[in-house]
Amino acid sequence: MPMIMIGFVKKYFVKTVSILLALLFVYAAGSKLLDFENFQVQLAQSPLLSAYAGVVSYSIITIEFIVAILLCLQNTRLLGLYLSLGLMAAFTIYIYIILTYSEFVPCSCGGILEKMGWTGHLIFNICVVILTAVAIFLLERNRETMITRILSFSAGTVIVSCLVVVMMFLSSENIIKKENNFTRRFLQHPIFEDKVYNLGVNSYYFAGITNGKIYLGNLTTPLFITEIDTGFAAMRRTKITLDNLDHTFRNVQLKVKYPYYYLFDGNVPVIYRGKLGDSTANTISNGDAYFNQLIVLDSMKFGIRTQKRSDNHYTFASLDLNGDPKLSLKTEILKKQIDGVFDVDGSLNYDPVNDKIVYTYFYRNQFIVMDGDLSVKNRFNTIDTTSRANISVIRLSDGRNKMNAPSVSVNKSFALYGGLIFNRSNLKGKHEPSSSWKNSSIIDVYSTDEQHYIGSFYIRNREGKSMSSMICDGHYLYVLIGNELQRYRIRDGAFKFNIQRNQWFKEALADRDI
Repeated sequence: MPMIMIGFVKKYFVKTVSILLALLFVYAAGSKLLDFENFQVQLAQSPLLSAYAGVVSYSIITIEFIVAILLCLQNTRLLGLYLSLGLMAAFTIYIYIILTYSEFVPCSCGGILEKMGWTGHLIFNICVVILTAVAIFLLERNRETMITRILSFSAGTVIVSCLVVVMMFLSSENIIKKENNFTRRFLQHPIFEDKVYNLGVNSYYFAGITNGKIYLGNLTTPLFITEIDTGFAAMRRTKITLDNLDHTFRNVQLKVKYPYYYLFDGNVPVIYRGKLGDSTANTISNGDAYFNQLIVLDSMKFGIRTQKRSDNHYTFASLDLNGDPKLSLKTEILKKQIDGVFDVDGSLNYDPVNDKIVYTYFYRNQFIVMDGDLSVKNRFNTIDTTSRANISVIRLSDGRNKMNAPSVSVNKSFALYGGLIFNRSNLKGKHEPSSSWKNSSIIDVYSTDEQHYIGSFYIRNREGKSMSSMICDGHYLYVLIGNELQRYRIRDGAFKFNIQRNQWFKEALADRDI
């Protein structure tokens, strides 16, 4: 009986695996072909394949159809299986590299397989590779091929396929950050890790800091405000009750500016306000403006980033709920280079100490300093040389704009306090060790009062996780990394010394000229 079962498996296993592989390739190629435009864009966004998106998009679909045909014909089935092994090995190593080494995870699959997620897809591919290898072994042994020949051919196919993908990885300009033409000045121990508080989950973000208390919002429970004293002695969570829930919210956010907290979702033109310590938030703005970023300037005054109706380009606006009119567009601030959306994208923040607003571009080396009325005071540059956004944007047939290549991000996020900008850079400078750059976040410190780079320092990753955001109160820098809230003590004079030294240097030059 066992011999009959073995014979049955040998007879039908290879054919079954071949049919399943053929169906898989036809399905995958068909899905790509039906949504070819989006498939090309997704390939172009891949950090491994962006330079080869045009060739790969056509080649993959063609190869998958050809391999499916070869698998269905008895005379070419062995060749089809070897090609399947190579193709699936290439897909597997591609996913492994994306998950292990890429800063962002694109998507170039569709249909049912897309629902698996990347880790599930990796496991699925490994299983398919094993099944294909077993089918090759059984078919080759049926033809009385030597085992050593089978193993060498199979291993060679896998190795060559993986090497092709690895070479693409190594040649990609967007995954291997080049050494840029600028040099950082790393400060001597400007901050010291002081305390750590385990928050339990990694979905928190900073909503504000005032009067010795840190306020956190939570992405998964947006109607809760979490309060932690700056000494990390106690934590309190309060559920917020809104006076009106008749809105379709997508992404509710929390901001705190003493003595109030504010809840909003710019996709819905509504702003709620509640008093700290009170769980009820009331509507103070309804239908006044749509926006995608908001800062609180006063109890009834806000700075927002919105989109113009005429061309959908990003622009700033002042929203004064006591004003007439309430909304005042500031269309001259953001300078378009490419599309007016991605090329001017950035982050907006407010310094209550100096009553200054700062906007840092994501894709170019500039930050804008404004006063409380959103009047531009200065346009300063970060130390790198990316003066023009290095992005590529296409317009899809449905009218949407979309990145069609991995973007070269210059700045990620920043904290702002007392005339200092703590800017998290995304670029490696000259002579900086790759190990430090990969295992840390680099913070560059600038002045908002003049074009002056003060210096840089590292914030180390924790258990492979990098910081998500930071906030400062002048004495400490608070950082969120994974589940942890970390407090770093700022060394006395760490940043003031550099500003004073720069002023002394300017005065000395002026005296020499006289």
